[in-house]
Amino acid sequence: MAGEYDLKAAFLFNFAQFVEWPSDAYAAATAPIVIGVLGEDPFGASLDVLVGGETLHNRQLVVRRYQSVEQIDACHILFISSSEANQLDRVIRALAHRSILTVGETRDFAAHAGVIGFELSKRRLRLQINVAAAADARLTISSKLLRQAQIVHSSGERE
Repeated sequence: MAGEYDLKAAFLFNFAQFVEWPSDAYAAATAPIVIGVLGEDPFGASLDVLVGGETLHNRQLVVRRYQSVEQIDACHILFISSSEANQLDRVIRALAHRSILTVGETRDFAAHAGVIGFELSKRRLRLQINVAAAADARLTISSKLLRQAQIVHSSGERE
């Protein structure tokens, strides 16, 4: 469904406005904000079109695609495609201690230590946020974004 991924692309773009990264998450003061896609890319051109030419906090936004977690260098927002579901735990472990906002759409993504999970419920896109995973990644998520989401704990316990 093309509309679903256009909406998810818009969310990825907007997350950059509602999340703060530590200063050491950037190689330089002018380094771009990188939105990455790991695995099969479901967005087509929509993410590139949305992000193209955009800047935030004097940083250009760029999109990068990765076929394996080992390829990920400078990345701030990482959409982990459902094609990576069978190796999600390995991916999350490999990214531990890095300030990357991990976003996914696999079932209970946030409960498996991802930071933000997309959940399609009754034809509506809902967000689940694991605040402990965000804290582990040294990310600060705006209360404006937190209010729009269901808070999920790694144990699967929900608030």
